[in-house]
Amino acid sequence: MIIQGIWLLKLICAHMLTDFVLQPTSWVKDRNKNHFASGKLYLHCGITGLFAWTFVGWQYWLVALVVTLTHFIIDGWKSYQPQNARSFLIDQALHLLVIIACWYSSFIKWSVTLEFLKHFAANDHIWKILTGVIFLTLPAGILIGQLTTKWRDQIEYAASLANAGKWIGIIERIIILVFVLQSQYSAIGLLVAAKGIIRFNEKDRPEIKTEYLVIGTLMSIVIAVITGLAIKS
Repeated sequence: MIIQGIWLLKLICAHMLTDFVLQPTSWVKDRNKNHFASGKLYLHCGITGLFAWTFVGWQYWLVALVVTLTHFIIDGWKSYQPQNARSFLIDQALHLLVIIACWYSSFIKWSVTLEFLKHFAANDHIWKILTGVIFLTLPAGILIGQLTTKWRDQIEYAASLANAGKWIGIIERIIILVFVLQSQYSAIGLLVAAKGIIRFNEKDRPEIKTEYLVIGTLMSIVIAVITGLAIKS
């Protein structure tokens, strides 16, 4: 298992080096301009395959070939997409899936996967955590949004404020859930204090906006804590 883990880490390390450290911005611009006709795209993918081959060992030439070809296809596809966070995350997720697939096909037997899936399906604690995480994302956010409508409707630019608060709230609730599951309740206090300091330093806020933010935050914290305690019970 240690050798398998190191092999996977080497492949990820090779990807990060070639995709971020060793790829100049000029190459990215050339790829976005010329797409599959970009010479820099071919050069980048060749370097990516060579690093993967060197890192994991020469006997894994087929893995290096797969990494090279899929990297070319994924990066070529990305060159047609808007250059935003969504495209970046999809691009990196696809590269990571290829790396994991190469690792899986090289080391993991299908019988081991079936055994793992059986264990996963029968583990009630895992399903509790999964259900709790899903609840604390959009369902809890929608619930809090409905409960705070009275205050939000009285705030200028309420839509943009609510949209930003949605993602902040999701991250906040997941962090609190992790703290509760690890019984790190003091860390929750530090998180709340840090958030309070940030909001205290904001200036020129209407009183109604302050009420909206405080009530929304308290609801978010309480829901996350209760969910964590329910999972632990």
